[in-house]
Amino acid sequence: MRAEQVQPAEHIEIEIDEQDPVLRYLATTSGPLDIAALPHSPATERMREQGVQVIVPLVTSGELVALIALGPRRSERGYARSDRRLLDALARYAAPALRLGQMMRAQEREARDRERIEQELHVAQLIQQQFLPTELPELGGWHLDAFYMPARTVGGDFYDVIDLGGDRVLVVAGDVTDKGVPAALVMASTHALLRSAAQNSAHPGEVLQRVNELLVTQIPASMFVTCLALSIDLTTGAATFANAGHNLPYVRRRSGEVEQLSARGMPLGLMPGSQYDETRTTIGLGELLLLYSDGITEQHDAHGEMFDYSRTEAVVRNATGSADLVHRVTAVLAEFQGDVEQEDDITLVALHRGAAGASTDTVRFAVPSELGNEREAMDRVAAIVGDALAAERLDALKTAVSEMAMNAIEHGNRADPRLDCEVTVRRTAETVVVEIADFGRGRHEMPDVPDLDLKLAGLQSPRGWGLFLARSLVDDIEEFSDGDRHLVRLTMRVRAAEGVNR
Repeated sequence: MRAEQVQPAEHIEIEIDEQDPVLRYLATTSGPLDIAALPHSPATERMREQGVQVIVPLVTSGELVALIALGPRRSERGYARSDRRLLDALARYAAPALRLGQMMRAQEREARDRERIEQELHVAQLIQQQFLPTELPELGGWHLDAFYMPARTVGGDFYDVIDLGGDRVLVVAGDVTDKGVPAALVMASTHALLRSAAQNSAHPGEVLQRVNELLVTQIPASMFVTCLALSIDLTTGAATFANAGHNLPYVRRRSGEVEQLSARGMPLGLMPGSQYDETRTTIGLGELLLLYSDGITEQHDAHGEMFDYSRTEAVVRNATGSADLVHRVTAVLAEFQGDVEQEDDITLVALHRGAAGASTDTVRFAVPSELGNEREAMDRVAAIVGDALAAERLDALKTAVSEMAMNAIEHGNRADPRLDCEVTVRRTAETVVVEIADFGRGRHEMPDVPDLDLKLAGLQSPRGWGLFLARSLVDDIEEFSDGDRHLVRLTMRVRAAEGVNR
């Protein structure tokens, strides 16, 4: 606490330790006090050394907020009773005002701190978005689907699909200890190191070894990274797997048997000189692979029970393909979790080797952002999808596309014909995926749950209801940002999965 300067001829400034007993004494008194009346303490001695004669505590609501310290009067006369009454009145008026000013300054500091934290989170979120794939690559007859949900605004999970050349890819999934901004920054560094190392070696064990040696010197002492890397020959299905302390992936064989690929290795950044075993296997036609983070298996329900590996394995066993697997895991986990808060970042990467001759068709087109062009987008999507969906499901998709295209044109691009509404349609043996992009620069705010009575009463805005309508029409809907673009991804499974609610 700092004593206020009142005597202009001499500067009085006393630093008082928060544990000094004189503070407790002053908080329980009122009115001017002679220095001789104060209990002995380090602060009292320093005040005597500086010639303080009178102390006026400023107390409000039982809290000592400041002190007025006065030296001898210039007239060399002592402080009269009238002086002390004036000082007492001054203290009674000044203490609440000073406390209010202190609170306002504290609130301003807190607001600045919150703004700084929000800015840091926004920057970290942008960093993370740059390193997570915004569009999954086409892998011929292989079907690839992924899901990522951080426990906070940003997280430490990551995944990637790296082209190794020669019809080979490296699929990686990782998890940085901790969450938030520090984990996101370590994730970005690890991701960059993985891509760099993969350019020099197609062997997952060597890639992890190289990244570990580089990361050991960079990562904070209290952090490490679990990571698995899987190299796949897309032509033959031959796969090589190395693991740095990450969850073991599941493979669902054509026989229906589910197995875990096993390989050992220390987490990245923990110990120099670590070696990483490699396991070789083959992903056959029709077989299904799942990479995941412990945000799945270690999530608890309201009774403290973990989702665990047995439930994860059961979902893998019953899935019909990669898109269905991602949908099933998230749906079953959400039902298991209930109202319990998400405890950790969640990452899923599912890979399905389709039947012989299976292929993926992708068509992209754009329409100017003029009202009415949502119908053109809807009709062109329907022509591309063709007979991939049953008539009833195709009609549902058309309605959802029309609603999302209208949102993109009217709200995202503000009906500016110079801005395109971009549409991507991807057909696989399992799914039809439609992405609609605008330049709305961010996620659209989700409105309250639609209520017709509230709408008719003018108490609820009708804007944004298209998202709710689309959610009821398609099997899955995602909303995210890709640089300057705002995207909505609609997914329809070619064969609706049984046992999983949409």
